[in-house]
Amino acid sequence: MMGWIVLAVAALLVLFFVSQYNRLVSLRERYRNAFAQIDVQLKRRYDLIPNLVETAKGYMKHERETLEAVIEARNQARKVEERAASDPGEPQVMRELAGAEQALTGAMGRFFALSESYPDLRASENMAQLQEELSSTENRIAFARQAYNDAVMRYNTVRQTVPTNVVANAFNFSPAELFEVEAEAERDAPRVSFD
Repeated sequence: MMGWIVLAVAALLVLFFVSQYNRLVSLRERYRNAFAQIDVQLKRRYDLIPNLVETAKGYMKHERETLEAVIEARNQARKVEERAASDPGEPQVMRELAGAEQALTGAMGRFFALSESYPDLRASENMAQLQEELSSTENRIAFARQAYNDAVMRYNTVRQTVPTNVVANAFNFSPAELFEVEAEAERDAPRVSFD
């Protein structure tokens, strides 16, 4: 009889650990999926920026340095985003991505501020359409970032609570990093209207 009790307790412990392990895997996959949504929107943003710069080149002939800074910031952000997409939540890469996105937003802000002094560019239908698409994409990024951060917070909370933390530590479930922005200005979509 004592053997059956020990066996039943052991089976319950195994089932408990398996269920906690599966829960952690499920939560990890949720935040990875949430990052995939950010990834889609960031790629859309990165694809729009060269078109925006090309449209502006004809009007802003004397602003080569600003245009090149935008493209360089975009290329750097894209490179970091590709690394982040391969391992979403990894703390160092997520911090690098936040920094690269902050630099890109700053370059885009300077670009839009400078473009204000070009009336023909402001009147360009193509430029207006690209700006509208970029603004829409910025909003989607913000929503996707929120969903990702919510998923990371839930995963990290479950990972740290007793008794799940025992399973998390035993199977090396590392904490995930939030995708936080550093500057208050980056929290808002860049202003893209020429009113």
